[in-house]
Amino acid sequence: MEARWQAYWHQNGTYRTKEPLDGQPKTYVLDMFPYPSGAGLHVGHPLGYIASDVVARLRRMQGHAVLHPMGFDAFGLPAEQYAIQTGQHPRTTTVQNSARYREQLGRLGFSFDWDRQIDTSDSNYYRWTQWMFLRMFDSWFDNEAQKARPIVELENYLSQNGNQHLQAACSEQTPSISAQDWATMDERSRRRILMHYRLAYRAMARVNWCPALGTVLANDEVKDGFSERGGHPVEQRLMPQWMLRISAYADRLLEGMDQLQWSESIKEHQRHWIGRSVGAQVRFETSCGTLEVFTTRPDTLFGVSFVVVAPEHPWVERLTTPEQTQQVQAYLLQTKGRSERDRQTETRKISGCFTGSYARHPITGQQVPVWTADYVLAGYGTGVVMGVPAGDHRDWNFATHFGLDIPAIFVNQDPSTGACDDRQAVLKSSQFLDGLNAHQAIPAVIAELQKTKRGFAVTRYRLRDAVFSRQRYWGEPVPMVMDGEDPYPLPDSALPLLLPDIDRYLPTADGEPPLARAKDWTWQGLPLETTTMPGWAGSSWYFLRYTDPQNQESFADPEAMKAWGAVDLYIGGAEHATGHLLYARFWNHFLFDRGLVPFCEPFKRLVNQGMIQGVSEYVFRSHPALSLEWWNQCREAQGKSAPTVQPLSQATAGTPLLISEDWLQDLLSNPHTAATLHEYPGFRTSVDVRFVDKNLLDIPSLLAGSPETAEWQNAVWLNRHGNTGADARGFEFKTRSEVEKMSKSKRNVVNPDTVVEQYGADTLRLYELFLGPLEDAKPWDTQGIEGVYRFLQKVNRHVRSSEVHSSDPDEAALRILHRCLRRVHDGLERMALNTCISAMMIGMNEIQSAGLFHRQILDPYVRMLAPFAPHLAEELWAVLGHEPSIHHAPYPNWEPIYLEQDTYLYPVQHNGKVRLQVELPAKGLPEDLVRLALAHPKVVEWLNGRIPTKTIAVPGRIINMVLPNQP
Repeated sequence: MEARWQAYWHQNGTYRTKEPLDGQPKTYVLDMFPYPSGAGLHVGHPLGYIASDVVARLRRMQGHAVLHPMGFDAFGLPAEQYAIQTGQHPRTTTVQNSARYREQLGRLGFSFDWDRQIDTSDSNYYRWTQWMFLRMFDSWFDNEAQKARPIVELENYLSQNGNQHLQAACSEQTPSISAQDWATMDERSRRRILMHYRLAYRAMARVNWCPALGTVLANDEVKDGFSERGGHPVEQRLMPQWMLRISAYADRLLEGMDQLQWSESIKEHQRHWIGRSVGAQVRFETSCGTLEVFTTRPDTLFGVSFVVVAPEHPWVERLTTPEQTQQVQAYLLQTKGRSERDRQTETRKISGCFTGSYARHPITGQQVPVWTADYVLAGYGTGVVMGVPAGDHRDWNFATHFGLDIPAIFVNQDPSTGACDDRQAVLKSSQFLDGLNAHQAIPAVIAELQKTKRGFAVTRYRLRDAVFSRQRYWGEPVPMVMDGEDPYPLPDSALPLLLPDIDRYLPTADGEPPLARAKDWTWQGLPLETTTMPGWAGSSWYFLRYTDPQNQESFADPEAMKAWGAVDLYIGGAEHATGHLLYARFWNHFLFDRGLVPFCEPFKRLVNQGMIQGVSEYVFRSHPALSLEWWNQCREAQGKSAPTVQPLSQATAGTPLLISEDWLQDLLSNPHTAATLHEYPGFRTSVDVRFVDKNLLDIPSLLAGSPETAEWQNAVWLNRHGNTGADARGFEFKTRSEVEKMSKSKRNVVNPDTVVEQYGADTLRLYELFLGPLEDAKPWDTQGIEGVYRFLQKVNRHVRSSEVHSSDPDEAALRILHRCLRRVHDGLERMALNTCISAMMIGMNEIQSAGLFHRQILDPYVRMLAPFAPHLAEELWAVLGHEPSIHHAPYPNWEPIYLEQDTYLYPVQHNGKVRLQVELPAKGLPEDLVRLALAHPKVVEWLNGRIPTKTIAVPGRIINMVLPNQP
């Protein structure tokens, strides 16, 4: 049935997008498109797609023009790594994997308009990614107007005014020039000045360099100094990189969140990542020059007992005295592999090294030691912090660890017990700030610093410019030519700049990116840029291309973008909060500034689906120190005299001994055996969940069907009753279950194809929604899927019944229908889709119990079911005598008239808890309801003579009683 309707939808273009008509409501529903890996989909992947599909189908049936597309985020490191290993072009594996994903998605019956499919690695698509990059290169950010403007306007300004009073986003190293300076510069010098202002620019940047992968990695691709993919060492390296000046948009990105229907947690993630801080820039003099320190707490200046510079700070070598050179160099080598993210989140690792230099306190003149430590980041503030251990927890940990002074600067606060970050705390030992709290002291100390020219007020951001270069092959080529160190943009007519064919996908022998292997990677005699764009380049604007995917003259027609507008509902993982979601917002803001898109924010409403976790199964493998004889003696000591299934008196050294989980727990609870087990514990190792049913392992099937367990072919399996080898039929061996992320490495992946083959796509769709609230994480458990399957079978049988008739239903029947319709409608509007499934189950039970076979009941019920179970609904629609497709039929509305009731079952509350329920009139005056409630026999019995001090009644809602004593 499902395959037949899928073929019908495809042949008839059922889900082909129709442009909105004048006055017609529109809905743009979008999923974060997937990266097509070779593993294909597992059951955790479709959850968000199912939710978006329900909404898209609902809005289509409600008369909306619906845009519900799908495509593939096809540039990525995994395909390139596979190409390096096999020599196969990444395009080949990407096409194969995309086809596999599309096949799997098709089997689930999604209403995607596949005519609009995009692929970020298609040159017809990435041509426009390159085009947009060139527009960024051709733009600067006007801080006064708070928008991007063409670079030619900046050139005109510089020619007339120089840059001394220019309010523009630029690099800190931008030289000051006059109009006369600009007039006397040659073209190359002018271009180097402009590079300090461009939104896409090339500069030296400190990056996570992975020599084994031959590429720069993002912070979230590095963990504890090693690449997340492959576990290769990663080091911090200063390299020329293409950058995007996203920092210019920090305030815009903060302010724009106010209009977004996003969860507060996602907004808070972005606010924290942007990290707007208002504070002061303070100058500490050293023998080498002035160290500029940014601080948000200048009021604690009198608590400074040391200064810390980041290990990457260019002055570390200058500040290091000869006596400290060896120690500092060793420390710098030690910190080289830690990513900035690790350094920010790992607070338990305290490390640092004294440089040998001292800095002069800007007010007291006291000399304080200068250290270098990796809890300070070069990219935040100035890369230098003033250590105030009494007022900052990380400074306190550092000072305590290294035995540095901790001056007491707060009244009634003992700094030996920890730091105080309370801004209401009153200052002491702080000269003219004594008796003030932070809010009072900050303006006072800034005024003093400005008066003595040792500091000034300033606003800083944690958000740093985005590295836009990758030293790899499989990505969009950067459309620039290099004249020495100076880049020049390709003309639009030269786009797309296609990826060249190369012999190998590795860096060259001298460390150049793979594109340097191309035979003639030049344009008009000049070498082309050899780095490629990051994976997030194409995903930062794909939602625009879906509105007009076949356009060859533009990335999308302005009228098409205006018609569809911003995405109405965007569904995807919360892990993209500070990556894709931030980059896409920045990208769209820029295009809006340049008049290229008609809206500023790209995603109106965002819903983050929770992770469907796998239930991993583990078996316990004995430590070699515990022999088979030891385990047999344990069994005998427990009085387990049942015969072994396959007698095994001994095992050779190295033979794996695998212990049933239930017996292992027995032994761990026994004080005699537990001591040895804790000393020689062994370890648990995962087994494929396909061979486990209710914690019982099918050993023969596992050994026959899992090549990963070849080493277990001669293993000995033990339970509390005996031992067995490979021939373990009838041998009861239990595993241990753990709920964790679904992944191939944990062997807990469940293929949706298997579920569809057994239960059907509609069952899988409903079951994933039924598992729990959409945003929550929940474990996959196939034991519960039977209930959903039986529900759909019940609906199928009832609608197909020969008793179906066309007579008018009575009011009681209509009450049942419309009560169900309202519950489902409420769940849909709140995206509480799990409650919709429950409501439909309850509704069908009530329909069956009441023996309702009226077409006027079943017709709207099936239409209500259609967004959730599209195949069955389409089938039953035909059974009821209608022409397909049900997905173009009107969605049923509930009628209030059928929900009005004469009576209502009121919950009676006391102290916030429901104590009982009583049936009273649904309507009436509150005082009448109070009188009736107090006279109700159930209430009289519960009160047991007590008299409420207060009773509140809300008609049709609740009755609340306040009693003098707890009942």
